[in-house]
Amino acid sequence: MRRIAKQQENDGAEIDLTPMLDVVFIMLIFFIVVASFIKEAGIEVNRPDDNQQTNPEDSVSIVVEIAADNQIWMENRRVDVRAVRANIQRLLAEDPEAPVTVKVEKGAEAGTVVDVADAAREAGVGIVNWASSR
Repeated sequence: MRRIAKQQENDGAEIDLTPMLDVVFIMLIFFIVVASFIKEAGIEVNRPDDNQQTNPEDSVSIVVEIAADNQIWMENRRVDVRAVRANIQRLLAEDPEAPVTVKVEKGAEAGTVVDVADAAREAGVGIVNWASSR
């Protein structure tokens, strides 16, 4: 009797780990396969080729500079806020594809910047590029 009780006690203590390892390997394979299909969100950057030459005439843009004392400069001359729109329209008539860039110095008032941006939009510019000058 003692012998039978001892065998039953030993049989109950033994655990077969083979099915658990099979499940773990199947899950590992599943996650490896699924991970290859996940595409992470990011930004694609189109960089120009090194051998590609740019024509300096193509990169000419209409530049409006706003100084720290709210003076507006276009083509190396001081311009009144009311004349910005007319000057941009004149330059766009010469080159309709020219981008408009507004350079703002630190200390310029926001009202002047908004007035220049509004004048550019009224002149027919779709996108105004912004730059800060030092």
